[in-house]
Amino acid sequence: MSNNNYIKLLNNLQNLKLEQIKDNLDKYLDLINEKKKNIIDALYELTTLEIDLKQEKAINACVRVANFPFLKTLDEFDFSFQPSLNKDKILDFRNLRFIENNENILFVGSPGVGKTHLATGIGIETAKSRYSTYFISCHDLILNLKKAHLENRLESRLKHYAKYKILIIDEVGYLPLDIESANMLFQLISKRYEKSCTIITTNKPFSKWNEIFGDITVANAILDRLLHHSHVINITGRFYRIKDTIKEVENKSTQVT
Repeated sequence: MSNNNYIKLLNNLQNLKLEQIKDNLDKYLDLINEKKKNIIDALYELTTLEIDLKQEKAINACVRVANFPFLKTLDEFDFSFQPSLNKDKILDFRNLRFIENNENILFVGSPGVGKTHLATGIGIETAKSRYSTYFISCHDLILNLKKAHLENRLESRLKHYAKYKILIIDEVGYLPLDIESANMLFQLISKRYEKSCTIITTNKPFSKWNEIFGDITVANAILDRLLHHSHVINITGRFYRIKDTIKEVENKSTQVT
């Protein structure tokens, strides 16, 4: 290969955005010249590097647009701190069988026990597998739907949230909803019913959902659709959010003793 064509090749690779091939070209040319690789193997490995990079970028893009509040995986969850949880059941969600069955997941527990971390961890798994995933707090969801209603575009906004294969609605029950808001949420859950997966985190037991929605009929209708095909994970335990501080204090107490 002439030096002139080598420079042209590098320019072509840059124009085609084949970053991995461009960055590794010299190494593979040396391997070919040293008879350590033949041209077919070299091209195969170079193109594999390029495909892997593009897949990684696509995965990162899916995670980025999912609107997660933070990036915490299931592997980062300290199950030893919440022994009430069935670790195997939670980790089994990584197999994504619940998506094929259009099943919902509901995390129920007091504030701070790790519900949002677990919901996010599952969401990261689904986003990495290229399923359309979106995370939103119940408060922000209702605000967006109310704004759309005022602008006479509620139906299109409901369709927008209904389109996601996995929709994570965080903090249902932290603030009570008026009847209009409750009905909007009911419409959204109905549109998603048996077509997609909804992941809910809530600090209220289901027996008190009528307090959230201010109407027992609407509460029961929403629960009926969420619970029909679902996994309910009840979390009882200590305040997970400050687990590191708690463990540090406990360790110091043990040392003093």
